[in-house]
Amino acid sequence: MNRPKAVDVPQLLASSYARTFGEAGRAWIAALPTLVAELLDRWELKRDGEPGAGEASLVLPALRKDGTRAVLKLQMPREETTAALIGLRTWNGQGTVRLLDHDPESSAMLLERLDGARTLASIEDDDVAMGILAGLQARLVSAPAPQRLRSLGDIATKMLEQVPHAVTALTDPADRQRLHGWATAVAELVGEPGDRMLHWDLHYDNVLAAEREPWLAIDPEPLTGDPGFDLWPALDSRWDDVVAKNDTFRVVRRRFDLLTEVLSLDRARAIGWTLGRLLQNSLWDIEDGRTTLAPSSVAIAEALSVR
Repeated sequence: MNRPKAVDVPQLLASSYARTFGEAGRAWIAALPTLVAELLDRWELKRDGEPGAGEASLVLPALRKDGTRAVLKLQMPREETTAALIGLRTWNGQGTVRLLDHDPESSAMLLERLDGARTLASIEDDDVAMGILAGLQARLVSAPAPQRLRSLGDIATKMLEQVPHAVTALTDPADRQRLHGWATAVAELVGEPGDRMLHWDLHYDNVLAAEREPWLAIDPEPLTGDPGFDLWPALDSRWDDVVAKNDTFRVVRRRFDLLTEVLSLDRARAIGWTLGRLLQNSLWDIEDGRTTLAPSSVAIAEALSVR
């Protein structure tokens, strides 16, 4: 008699994997219920709620044998998941969700359970929210990065190689000029890419309320580099609200001031690497077929250029 499926895979996740990874993604999704069942048995876990999923991972609330509340997280093994495991092991719960166990073969993680219904975006006072995020970020970048992580130096070098071709896809001459300007900023910094371990995606929705600490970061995509390259997700947080305030430049510069002060960053370098992050995002957008720069990227760049 066949054992019932341990989990029904949400359609959002299945569609995302089919679209992004093709046949390999569909095969991974097909094997996912069996993998979940195996891990529940191996780690002596009991399901404790319905699965959740975005476009990249499945998360399943579970209880450990001792009653500890946890979350089983599964993603298809690739460079990003390997980096996340390295980062979580290195941080060991200091400012981030704690890694309780992991499976090297499948890259599955057993994580402490946080309050997924309460993110930093729930704090209405933006200065308070940004101050909390900056404090977490300062802790995360306080130690040198371990070996085997992606290097910002390598990433930036490849970005610069892509610019001459990418810029031809932009239809607005002003956008082409901006992209060249952002590339120039990166070219001036690429020789000193930094040696800190960056989260790479620390925004309001990736900071959850917790019991062990008031707030903890989740979903890191670690790489080695300069903390200035890690500011854009925070600057872009809750962007619709920023625009609605009709004072975009002031909000962006206020956020930037808070971040650079708490992280003790050189402002000029931080601006340069933030432009580098806008360059990276734009190159990805162009690769996906976009022919104009994102309005939020243009607004952030202009806000940081105001003296």
